[in-house]
Amino acid sequence: MAKKKATAELFENRLTIWDPKTGSEVYKKGFYGKPMGIPKPKTSDFDVPLILDLVEGLYLVEKGELKVVEPGRKRPLSVERLRKRAEETYSGFGLAYLVYKDLRDHGYIVTPGIKFGCDFAVYEQGPGVDHAPYMVSVKSGGEALTATEVVRAGRLATTVRKRFIIALPNPDTGRIDYTMFRWWKA
Repeated sequence: MAKKKATAELFENRLTIWDPKTGSEVYKKGFYGKPMGIPKPKTSDFDVPLILDLVEGLYLVEKGELKVVEPGRKRPLSVERLRKRAEETYSGFGLAYLVYKDLRDHGYIVTPGIKFGCDFAVYEQGPGVDHAPYMVSVKSGGEALTATEVVRAGRLATTVRKRFIIALPNPDTGRIDYTMFRWWKA
């Protein structure tokens, strides 16, 4: 018997799993999404809908864990259609998704990094279990990185006790180069 996929509804740039029990199960699989109205969940059992970012949703759809529908429709969006919607919504989605997928596939817990001024916060165990030791910014191969940006990111990373990583994905080969900055006092 095939396992039943969770269903999420697409609203603009977010996905919502309305059933709290199903949302809790998805969250438990790897700290996916955020329970609505609970900024720092202390447990994986909650009684509210789960909100997923498009990058998380696409990953879960590709893994066969989730189906995504548009409001008022029953037929799920294809992986290609969901990816197209995400690319229309977010500039640089394709490169960011390559990095997200690579980090998840290597066992890391990856969450949006907007509060750290980067693309992703990366955990070894998960939010509420440990602090994210890494903040990752995704850059394209031809994108310039100024000294000011490096210093700004380094100061922020030091302040929040994280390591700053730049990810350079190559969409042609699928290879991703990671450069980590370490800061120390002289």
